[in-house]
Amino acid sequence: MSNIQTALTPWLRISQPNPTAQLRLFCFPYAGGAASIYRTWQQHLPPTIEVCAVQLPGRENRIRETPFTDAGTLVQALVPNLVPYLDKPFALFGHSMGSLIAYELAQLLHQEFQRIPTHLLVSGRRAPFLPDPDPLLHALPTDQLFLTALQRRYNNIPAVIFEDAELRDLFVPLLRADFTLVETYQHQERAPLPCPIVAFGGNADVRATEAELRAWQPLTQNTFELHLFPGGHFYLNDQVQPLLAQLAAVLAA
Repeated sequence: MSNIQTALTPWLRISQPNPTAQLRLFCFPYAGGAASIYRTWQQHLPPTIEVCAVQLPGRENRIRETPFTDAGTLVQALVPNLVPYLDKPFALFGHSMGSLIAYELAQLLHQEFQRIPTHLLVSGRRAPFLPDPDPLLHALPTDQLFLTALQRRYNNIPAVIFEDAELRDLFVPLLRADFTLVETYQHQERAPLPCPIVAFGGNADVRATEAELRAWQPLTQNTFELHLFPGGHFYLNDQVQPLLAQLAAVLAA
């Protein structure tokens, strides 16, 4: 069986199921992203770690489902599907929007289920209590304005999205939903997490600066680390091997 999620839950895609792994690494995508962004990670990590990519509604094999626009509602829906996979140590990794979701999930698991990840691994995202310094995009009145603003800010929208109306009609509602989740997120002050927090980022990322990444430190009662790599907001696409080498070292410590 190539992907155990086909039998058990649509929320997870596990490219190389490994029941003998000592730890499960749950990975959450950035806005507009999907589980497939983590499809090569397993080959760069030791067999002691099983990569479990979280597939959110509204993308890839869940394209017909309505995407969530609220992080709290999302993690409440996710948890019942995730609990059966928490039978061994686990860590949470998220990039950008995925960091917010991973943080909210860690808080919910700790508060309501007394489950604590070995690590919360956040990437490319300022601490959740810091205000968004940028103009809001999710409610821009036309798709063209919305996509143009996104492209100006992130420079990662494929040209075909602008050129193909059918693709645009599929992709824009998901992007709007994800940016609604991010831009309307309200941080609730809670006790710091008992697990270590490790932050990762690109040294040229203006969306998540070194200072904004360091601001995650008060959200843990445990240790905090920051690791920077060459690149901008999507550094992880170009720095896969160095990032995963560092990730493996962190999880082995």
